[in-house]
Amino acid sequence: MKAMILAAGLGTRLQPLTDSKPKALLEINGVSLLEMAIRRVAGAGIRDIVINVHHFAGQVIDFLNKADSFGLNIMISDESDLLLDTGGALKKAAHFFNGEEDFLIHNVDVLTDLNINELIIDHQRSGARATLAVRERPTSRNLLIDQSGQLCGWEYPEKHLRVLNRDSIRGLRPVAFSCIYLLSTKLFEKMPEDQVFGLMPWLLSLCGQEGIRTWEHPAGFWYEAGRPESLAQAEKKLFFDPDSPVYIFEKRV
Repeated sequence: MKAMILAAGLGTRLQPLTDSKPKALLEINGVSLLEMAIRRVAGAGIRDIVINVHHFAGQVIDFLNKADSFGLNIMISDESDLLLDTGGALKKAAHFFNGEEDFLIHNVDVLTDLNINELIIDHQRSGARATLAVRERPTSRNLLIDQSGQLCGWEYPEKHLRVLNRDSIRGLRPVAFSCIYLLSTKLFEKMPEDQVFGLMPWLLSLCGQEGIRTWEHPAGFWYEAGRPESLAQAEKKLFFDPDSPVYIFEKRV
């Protein structure tokens, strides 16, 4: 299996930290977000990774070159000329996944002890076209799933927005997307012609036709290092063991 790490974001919520470097190279306890994501993916046995870049792309490329790509086969999907959003980023990198049935996607700013191997096994057993890791936690935007875990919709309660794309709307439950997921390469055929498009609107447009399902990972930790305060919190709570495939651990008081 191959993987993609999404690392092209502008990191505007992290300004001024991202005024001179990309979000992917911000550090927690001396380790960059990108290195953490790479080691987590590699710990699941994945050695072929594509990383998209945009904001200060050259810094990311230099970082990988100095690290000798951590001994992995890492390719760059360069979005320097145009930021493609998540859906467009996957579409641009589609050629990297030729010959694969499925591939893993991991946001660069997600820090968690989610078991990637268990997610992969669950996805492959299901035969689904997509499996999104989710859990119950406070969030401003929810995925809406039915009793079987199938994706049915999305909601943004603060703005009174709700999108439903399945026939059955009874008994839906809100869950938070953990920003780690698997897709079948067959879904590339279902992508819109647009060059720039978002992941969730696209998946929602498919969920009535394709098997778009969720996998709830057990209780553990999950951080999105997208704001200065969340970076500071992770700095206090996390430590890293380069000799462990799990790599990221939460400090116990």
